[in-house]
Amino acid sequence: MGVVITNDARHVLFAEEGPFDNTKIHSRAIIEETQQLDQDFGSASVQEYHFDGMSIACCTANVYENIHIKADHIEPRVSMLFMEQGDISASLEGISNEFKLTTLEHNLVFSPNDSESAAVKKQRDIHFFSMSFTTARFLELADNNGRVLDGLANNVACNRTTALAAKFNPRITPRMRIVMEEVKQCRFQGGLKKLFLQSKAIELLALQCEQMESEQFAAITLGGKLSAGDVEKLYFARDLLVQHLRQPMSLGQLARKAGLNEFKLKSGFKAVFDNTVFGYLNNCRLELARELILAGKLPMAIIADEAGYSSPQHFSTAFRKKFGVSPVKIRG
Repeated sequence: MGVVITNDARHVLFAEEGPFDNTKIHSRAIIEETQQLDQDFGSASVQEYHFDGMSIACCTANVYENIHIKADHIEPRVSMLFMEQGDISASLEGISNEFKLTTLEHNLVFSPNDSESAAVKKQRDIHFFSMSFTTARFLELADNNGRVLDGLANNVACNRTTALAAKFNPRITPRMRIVMEEVKQCRFQGGLKKLFLQSKAIELLALQCEQMESEQFAAITLGGKLSAGDVEKLYFARDLLVQHLRQPMSLGQLARKAGLNEFKLKSGFKAVFDNTVFGYLNNCRLELARELILAGKLPMAIIADEAGYSSPQHFSTAFRKKFGVSPVKIRG
């Protein structure tokens, strides 16, 4: 059947007949495609790369009414999903009838089924990024590469639906955002481009697993000092911190918002994230600044302001201290 898009009344808005071309992902040479969809119900632009058992997709979209998407005859894949902006809901049998992904959330999922369905509410400026592996390629990458990957690989090998995080979606980190931007800004061609994109796919997979291993370690080893509820509150405090980079809350305000006292916020933050509250804040600011510099679209003074620095000079000093080079030289 291919792809069918319907509205809330289940009236067909768009249909593309025929099965998916599952051969592209197995190509030894890189295949690049750009697809543009312009319909009354919405518009989308998708840049795709396929090679050596993996696919990369960068999508931007506007949806003018609630839609439901169903796709059939898909080769089962392991998919890394990054919702940079927007929200979608999908059905993943064995995990959730309504698997939601919202702004700055990510996950990794595998379903052995050959069909997928998703619901997208009316919204503008959706930015979605994904990387997918064939099961054989994923199992090759996962072999003896850590506890998290071992667990995922076991489920994939047994053809069981699985996710990196089943109960909640982890937050996209500043480093993940930089890697995604590096993919979008890639200037290599041919074989070098394939090599570069492959390295970035593996780096993102490593970052996802590292984040999950760190969170699992914190939940297990801090059990005697911090309850599971405390750890959850610390992650909430971390998210609040990242959301207010330009005008951060005081320790007291952050503690009250997260439902912790200041001592537990400071000691727990250090234990879980291996950094002080404001040390973590500073790292996030500088990672954001580096991402904006690499994008090459904003003046340095505006980047300094976006990252929450009171002056370009203060920003330049902090940037050089962290990265060992001035922000001007990063831009090249």
